[in-house]
Amino acid sequence: MRRKQVVNNKFHRFLMVVLLFWIQINIIGQDAVKIKRITVPVEFDGLPQESAWQSLDIFSLTMHRPNFGTQPSEKSEVRIGYDDEFLWIGASLYMQDASKIFAVTKKRDEELFDYDAFGVVLDTYNDNENGLGFFTAPTGLRTDYTISNDAAGQGGPGGPPGMNLSWNTFWDVKTTRDDKGWYVEMRIPFSSLKFKPENNIATMGLIITRIISANNETDTYPAIDPKYGFMAVNKPSLAQEVAIEGARPLKPVYVSPYIIGGFSRDYSINEEETDYIRQDDPEYNAGLDIKYNINSNLTLDLTANTDFAQVEADDQQVNLTRYSLFFPEKRMFFQERSSLFDFSLGGHADNLFYSRNIGISRGEPTRIYGGARLTGRLGKWDMGFLDMQTAEQEETPGENFGVLRMRRQVINQNSYVGGIMTSRLGMNGNQNLAYGVDGIFRLFGDDYLNVKWAQTYDSKIGNKMNSLDPSFILLNWERRSEEGFAYNLNYTYAGREFTPGAGFVMRNGVQGLNGGLIYGWIPGDKSKLFNYSINVRGERYTRLEDGKLESGIISPGFEFNTKKGIHAEFSLELQSEGVMEDFNLSDSIKIHAGNYSFTGSEISLGTSQARKISMRSEASIGQFYDGKRIGFRVEPNINVSSSLTLAAGYEFNAIRFPDRATNNSLNIHSVNLKALYMFSTKFSATLFVQYVNTEDELISNFRLRYNPREGNDFYLVFNDFRGIDNNRYVVPEKPSFFNKTVMVKYTHTFIL
Repeated sequence: MRRKQVVNNKFHRFLMVVLLFWIQINIIGQDAVKIKRITVPVEFDGLPQESAWQSLDIFSLTMHRPNFGTQPSEKSEVRIGYDDEFLWIGASLYMQDASKIFAVTKKRDEELFDYDAFGVVLDTYNDNENGLGFFTAPTGLRTDYTISNDAAGQGGPGGPPGMNLSWNTFWDVKTTRDDKGWYVEMRIPFSSLKFKPENNIATMGLIITRIISANNETDTYPAIDPKYGFMAVNKPSLAQEVAIEGARPLKPVYVSPYIIGGFSRDYSINEEETDYIRQDDPEYNAGLDIKYNINSNLTLDLTANTDFAQVEADDQQVNLTRYSLFFPEKRMFFQERSSLFDFSLGGHADNLFYSRNIGISRGEPTRIYGGARLTGRLGKWDMGFLDMQTAEQEETPGENFGVLRMRRQVINQNSYVGGIMTSRLGMNGNQNLAYGVDGIFRLFGDDYLNVKWAQTYDSKIGNKMNSLDPSFILLNWERRSEEGFAYNLNYTYAGREFTPGAGFVMRNGVQGLNGGLIYGWIPGDKSKLFNYSINVRGERYTRLEDGKLESGIISPGFEFNTKKGIHAEFSLELQSEGVMEDFNLSDSIKIHAGNYSFTGSEISLGTSQARKISMRSEASIGQFYDGKRIGFRVEPNINVSSSLTLAAGYEFNAIRFPDRATNNSLNIHSVNLKALYMFSTKFSATLFVQYVNTEDELISNFRLRYNPREGNDFYLVFNDFRGIDNNRYVVPEKPSFFNKTVMVKYTHTFIL
């Protein structure tokens, strides 16, 4: 008996040692690499070869793709140091054949996944979830962005998952080239990096990335396994810890006044619908933005009479569903640190806070009197606070929008809990309030549990908070990996009275499951394929009102990526829809209420953008409610030179209802054309034209931008909105255009 007790005690001690070892690995992590201080001045000329650079250690890169873990095909020398004001990054990026350097863009905030590029990701709070990216190309362009949710989940505007390319900050880069390769010098002010020193040492996460387009190659420091997916090189959780001793950011105040002037002419139909009335409006305005770094953790932004006349027009979308379309936020003020306010509700775009509710009413801009934003870290809490006031416009009252978001790390370096509160208060007495709590927990390995609870109150409904009607629940379990077995399973409940007035919800009054099972392979250096996988995805939602089916789908599929940058996917779709009310596809085509089951298939193909000509395409065929549908989309891109890029998009859908006697066919054509001419990295012109035949709307947008330095911007904008219906006998006769606007805007930033 005693012998058995001794054995049990030894076994318990063994388990304790294993547990302590596991905790040490998951909490303590790697030792930080010390960044050296630069003691002599750096000549900022794009050539990191003087003595200041030679005194710094070299960070050695490892191939990430196409053949993970092998020696890079080209030599790279990367050094990092700092002085009292800047973090300095220098790189000598050699090429055996420098003529193969692919440098075809000077665009600010270009996505550089396929081009020759170099940059770093900094996890400035070392929280393994959030980061800042600073990248450049041989032309010397600047791309900066924020990373949230460890580069997983939904994407930012125009960007991949967890990446917000609309974020801009103050930093500089210079590049040079010769017959041996290209060279980079970056200097990033500590005032542009939010961090929290402890014992006079700032500990951050660091990822260094070099892309060699000629070889479809990505090299990184530290070594990063491609099993974590396309965004692996942007995941703060995979970064190497570095330590910077004595870094102290300055606390400048950025004051940015703007002036704007222009002219607009509109034609709108009168109340009797007998004629179009012309209205000419001279437009002139002025406003002010102030940014103050309270300390190394907190930033206060103030804005007065905020204006977004320079923002690009929204992309037109073809809607073949019965749900509202989602349009991404493009206004830069709302993009900065936007990840702090994120409270995703599990759908493609559903969120408890959606900034496009502020200053846009019924698709038209509304005057914003101003507001304040406070972002950063308080103790161990990441926090974001925003309050904005809009003006009254026609039937829309003046409104105040508020949001407060708090999150903090718990248990281990990849687990968080947090909460959010939002408000939308109308000056007419209407009130909409919401709150939510959430947590994401790394359980073991690559498995994560995500839980959310939210409720709303709307004074127009007068709902009760002690029920599930105004509530939202999300339970999610996922394994984040693209090698081997992975999965993603969601349960969602959205009550019938769940109406976040400051957010976006595609549909409420439903509950259901959705998710996917994936098995992936990374075959290695002897294969022409980089990776491939088989998968099955599905969902089933039922209505809370009657318990009947709202929608369901099962979709098995296959996808692969080659080492030459070709991506392809194929899937079958078995779909069911329960339509409660009729909805319109066009003025003449209607989908009637009822239950539908139909099948179809989709295929997509894309080529690497590291070529003069690249292409993305999709095609689908199958049943569509009580009819049939054939559709395709092609998006060619031509890099004419490092100054000129041409892009186009064409989408066609042919929908037929053979069993209907009338209104039994619909052809939808959507076309867009884009030309970007870059005189330099600071001066560019963009022309964007788009047309959808079902709306008979031709929208043209021309923007000239001169950005001599961060914070100083000159814009010349021309917008044209017209129909191109050839029917001359419409009564009343349509004008030749509905709106034309010419606008000039200048912003100048003073640093105090």
